[in-house]
Amino acid sequence: MLKSLASMPPMLALSIAIICEVIATSMLPKTQQFTQPLPTVVTLVGYAAAFFLLSVTVKSVPIGIAYAIWCGAGIVLVAMISWLWHGQQLDLAAVIGMLLILAGTLVINLFSGAVSH
Repeated sequence: MLKSLASMPPMLALSIAIICEVIATSMLPKTQQFTQPLPTVVTLVGYAAAFFLLSVTVKSVPIGIAYAIWCGAGIVLVAMISWLWHGQQLDLAAVIGMLLILAGTLVINLFSGAVSH
């Protein structure tokens, strides 16, 4: 199974890696410092899957580009989930900053020759 995952298209691997990382990060508060078994397992498995899939991505996408996309998408998605699920408030500066991060991620994906589509 790992061999078939290792041969998936790099941007698909990166997309799934981002989803796994966002799930793991979003579950982190529920672990209560890793004292709650189920959220802890979800968090650890999510991070392990995310890093494995990131390693698949960087076989053919430069690490700087892959990590920029990973971070940009992760920051925005975790902030949105934190707002919706955990009730955390975002002020105008946070929203503007995240929009700039999202814009940068889009520029990389749409215009950079370093990204293999």
